[in-house]
Amino acid sequence: MSTALPPDDDQPEPAYPHRTIRSFVMRAGRTTEGQAKALAELGPKYLLPFDKAPLDYPATFQRQAPVVLEIGFGMGDATATIAQSLPDVDFIGVEVHEPGVGALLKRIGDQNITNLRLIRHDAVEVLDHMIQPASLAGVHIFFPDPWHKTRHNKRRLIQAPLVAHLASRLAPGAYLHCATDWEPYARQILQVLSDEPTLVNTAEGYAPKPAYRPLTKFENRGLKLGHGVWDLVFKKR
Repeated sequence: MSTALPPDDDQPEPAYPHRTIRSFVMRAGRTTEGQAKALAELGPKYLLPFDKAPLDYPATFQRQAPVVLEIGFGMGDATATIAQSLPDVDFIGVEVHEPGVGALLKRIGDQNITNLRLIRHDAVEVLDHMIQPASLAGVHIFFPDPWHKTRHNKRRLIQAPLVAHLASRLAPGAYLHCATDWEPYARQILQVLSDEPTLVNTAEGYAPKPAYRPLTKFENRGLKLGHGVWDLVFKKR
């Protein structure tokens, strides 16, 4: 998910009737010719339409395998790398921004990644309608927008209602993995996840970076400058 800074001024948020949680904030972005071509040519095969009916995972992937959901994959570099490194796991990536969806579709085509499908829609509605309770082996949320300013903190993705919703979709023993490079947000995530009664921390506080999560270029650059990255991995009881 994008870590772009929010604008300095408070912008009015769009109205979403009957919604209390939203997984994204719309940002401007230009879709390149290559991304548009991938959307047109590969979208019909790898881009799942939003539907108010539960996904049939075996029918979607043409096999029986654990399924991991990623919320907000940004441009999809880490998502593609993880899917390639774990061929026995199926992945569903949810992202609303067209350039990122197009970029990841292009990588899927270029690298023949068969265990990855995408949904371009609000993740909360995807959870509501397309993901059955206790059906996921894992959930990834990497570098969600930190909303640095205190007055913007309420817009952060990782809040108690969403965490409870995510936990309801995890099978017993399944995991929720969050990562952030903003320490105040890491502290909030740790508190919110710790407060969810159906989840248990796999570490004493923050977790070591799991081997499957690759270092991004942005993250590598930050680490060289002495910036921290915090991983949190909780499991469903």
